[in-house]
Order: sequence, then C-alpha cells, then structure tokens
Amino acid sequence: MAAGPSPPAGVGDRGSSSHPPPPPPPKILLAKPPLPPPSSSGADDDGGGGAGAGRSRQAPQPDSLSLVSDAWEIHTDKILPYLTENNDFMVIGVIGPTGVGKSTIMNELYGYDGSSPGMLPPFATQTEEIKATAKHCTTGIDIRISNERVILLDTQAVFSPSILIDMMKPDGSSAIPVLSGDPLSADLAHEFMGIQLGVFLASVCNILLVVSEGINDLTMWDLMLTVDLLKHNIPDPSLLTSSTTQDKENRNDNQSSNEDYIADLCFVHARLREQDFSPSKLVFLRRILEKQFGSSSFSIGSSNATPQVSDSSVPSSMKVEDLSSNRQDIFLLPLRTPDHSTTIEFGTCSSMLGMLRDQV
Repeated sequence: MAAGPSPPAGVGDRGSSSHPPPPPPPKILLAKPPLPPPSSSGADDDGGGGAGAGRSRQAPQPDSLSLVSDAWEIHTDKILPYLTENNDFMVIGVIGPTGVGKSTIMNELYGYDGSSPGMLPPFATQTEEIKATAKHCTTGIDIRISNERVILLDTQAVFSPSILIDMMKPDGSSAIPVLSGDPLSADLAHEFMGIQLGVFLASVCNILLVVSEGINDLTMWDLMLTVDLLKHNIPDPSLLTSSTTQDKENRNDNQSSNEDYIADLCFVHARLREQDFSPSKLVFLRRILEKQFGSSSFSIGSSNATPQVSDSSVPSSMKVEDLSSNRQDIFLLPLRTPDHSTTIEFGTCSSMLGMLRDQV
C-alpha cells in the first residue's frame, strides 16, 4: 500500500536545463481506479484543463475488482488469482442506503490513511459533485483484500433513487434481469436487488455491518429481518424432484447443514448529533434491537439480558464506548464535519472509525 517507487537517481540529469520527469502516480493494492473525468468542459478533479489533459497525466490504474457488476452479474475470474486454498480469511461486508458512509467505513477497516501522501483509497467515496447530483457512488459489489487477510465487500446502496432511475427503461420495466422469466417493473426489481444483496452478504460474511443514518431510522432493521426470513425458508428445488424418500432425507440434511451459517450483524448508526450520544439511548436502542431480532437466527450482541436503564440510572462517568467495548451489536458514529473538528466529547468521526476498526 505504499506509494509507487520514486524515479532512480540521476534520471533526467543529463542537461542542466532539463527537468526530472514527474513521479508515477500512487497506487494501492486492489485499488479502484478514480472516476473518469466528465466529458463536458469545466473544472474537474485534476484541477484545470480538459478531460484529455487529465488523462495524459494519469498512468494506467489498477482494474476495478468488482465481484458483482452494475449489471448484477457475478465475476470471479479477477478475484480467484488473489485467493488461495487457505480459508484463513475474515470476510466483512457492509449494507446500507446512500450517503451514510459505507465506503468510508470500509476504507478505515482496510487501514487506509488519508493523511498519508501518495495513497489512493481502496473504495471510492462520494465527492461534492456526486452529493450535489444525488447520485450513488458504488455499483454492484467491490472487493478488496487487506494485508491482514481480511476480505472487504463494499456494496451498492439499497433504497437508492439514483440506482432505480439508472435501471429503469422508458416503459418502466427493469433493464437488469434480477429474476429469470418475464421482466419485472423497475421498482420491484430494485427491491429484489436489496433483498438479494442482503441474503448474499449474510451467507458469505463473518461480520456484516448494517449502516443507517440517524438514531431513529430502523428501515435497515426491517430489511435484515426480511433477509433472515428468506434465507432460511427458500426450499431446495431439487427436493421436489427426488425419486426416493432416502434421497429427500439426504438432501434435506445437506440443506440444513448449509443453512446453519449466517453472518454476525453489527448495526452502525452514522451521522449522529451530539444529543444522540447518550449511554441511556444506546442501551435503550440495544434493548429494542434484541427484542426485534430475538426470534431471528442472527447473532445480535450477547446472550445476557440487557438491564433496564434510564437517564437517571446511568452513572455520569459512563461513556458510550464503555458500553460498546466488548460487544459488536451496535456502534454509533458522529456526523463528519468538513474540518474534522471535535464536535462531541467522545471524539471526531475519524477517531471513532478507528474504534470501530479495533472493535471489529
């Protein structure tokens, strides 16, 4: 993940008036290439000049490693060379709506340090232009592998209006074949994609980060309950065509063993204000969470019952991080300020992202 090699000493020193060539652009292992410059005239990310000038200053970038493309197709040919027969990997995925900081969280888990010169983020994050146009940043599923043997899966947003617009044909049908058979309406296919994404991540991840905005947005909770319902109640079609009872029993045993595994969930509530960082609110939120997922197969927090807690019963010295230090069920992140200044007593968004990385 270090910056590219510096040019050898002595290159470009043949004449006193010559200037050394510019160093090659920085690269990072498995990094996603930057978005292409806009075709229209105007300012771009390279700072002045047209798109051609911007491209002329850029060396070839590493290919984007997408496990699932924007056309909802799985591609494994680029991924397999980076994997081995050793299964000693931890897989961490993320799911959530647009603009809640999913890619930023995954960059932190990767170990990306934005303050270091010559480093490209492994996952692209929203720019001001993307925010202004209300567009999404990630499409499909992007995969990166850190030097700590952690496989990170960054995913496209769920409940995203811009994704819905992109996949909608003029007649209102979906341009992406989410299911076989007759084409679906775009809004129905878009809803299916969110559920399919959740089922896939719950099946392959060790830890799945479920990110939502604010303390009161529980739509992601409802989505994960739907994911749990579908993951464990979709029958194996081969069971319907088995010729003997013994075949049915064997296939049923195999299916049950495959369905035993499901990812551990960590609910991340991001972009919170200072008044949301109350230990009593966190404990109350945890109680609701454990009640909501009590009958699900997801592992949420510990098995111990959460005690009744109110503002008056919480010691004034207790902090939010004290309640989250030994559990992975809920994590709170403050609103990120442009100057990264400390807006709450628990620290900045960057410092609490580091706490999340240590906890996970």
